[in-house]
Amino acid sequence: MSSGTQECEPLSPRARLSVDERERITDAATYSKQQVSFMNHPFQSLAVFLWGLMLPLCVGLFFLLCSIPPLWPFLLVYFIWIRFDPAPESGGRRFHFMRSLFLWRWFAEYFPIKIVKTAEIPPTEKYLFAYHPHGIVGLSAVGGFGSEGAGFSRIFPGIRMHVLTLVSNFTLPIYRDFLMSMGFCSVSNKSCMSILSGKPGNAITILVGGAHESLRARPGYMDLTLKRRLGFVRIAMQTGSKLVPTIAFGENDMFAQMENDDGSFLYYMQIKFKQIFRWTMPMFVGRGLLHNNMGWMPYSRPITIVVGAPIDVPHVAEPTKEQLIEWQGKYIDALLALWDKYKDEYMPARFDEMRIVD
Repeated sequence: MSSGTQECEPLSPRARLSVDERERITDAATYSKQQVSFMNHPFQSLAVFLWGLMLPLCVGLFFLLCSIPPLWPFLLVYFIWIRFDPAPESGGRRFHFMRSLFLWRWFAEYFPIKIVKTAEIPPTEKYLFAYHPHGIVGLSAVGGFGSEGAGFSRIFPGIRMHVLTLVSNFTLPIYRDFLMSMGFCSVSNKSCMSILSGKPGNAITILVGGAHESLRARPGYMDLTLKRRLGFVRIAMQTGSKLVPTIAFGENDMFAQMENDDGSFLYYMQIKFKQIFRWTMPMFVGRGLLHNNMGWMPYSRPITIVVGAPIDVPHVAEPTKEQLIEWQGKYIDALLALWDKYKDEYMPARFDEMRIVD
């Protein structure tokens, strides 16, 4: 394992910092006044703001339509269709027009988001992009891979990307159709197998750390939930897809998170919430829409998505646990090598090395 990377039990971020360092992380990584101003960059700010409102706007529109009696028969048919529609688990309904809206270019410019390709990704193969870190809500994956905001199709011509998200998102009327038009699909095993069993050039992005990793998202750190994650390796092997290690430098700098050390009551409640609902609630704060004080907008930190070289994994219909562990180890080695090569360039103000804590 790389000397620049640590694999250990999670510690309190506060316990790992001196007083001076805590002040520095507050000033430099969280509450800096060098932010995108709404007055100077109104379109970029509104694009990010609208993305955050998209779910309640779509669901609110559905209930508004429900208040119009003549529409009830059509809405009933739509509701039944949602229940039986296989699209979220069979590639969705991706429209390049939706992915290419000017809104997403503004979204990417807000941070800004940049994609760095370190190796060729030919469209003659299928790919599973393993994306790290998850961050609070994985916003960089939206601007980088879930839209053309950062020029994905220009950088990776011929690759049809599907970012995978929670199955529950596709039970929400109108919002589900918006997500699918952007190329988002369910993160279920059936969905992964369906997309990667298709034609060459198909690709999926999985935020491997999931909801649990979001509880570790803190500015200046790269703490990953990866030790027990074997599912993405299994999918790659079963479909004969190449594994692509991907690091979003800056993802964890978008928000500050309330102290939730292991053993704390808050962390206990967050884990219980996750066990019940399959997702969790990080207690985070960002900046305001019209000012740089506290709010729910992400901080405008530069985000660089570094895409590593594809890893050839064997095509095995039913891989054993030993095979999964072996190839997970090879994947982790490639991920750590990618981190060591680019950490000083894209995360020079970090407070620790990449840590695989779970």
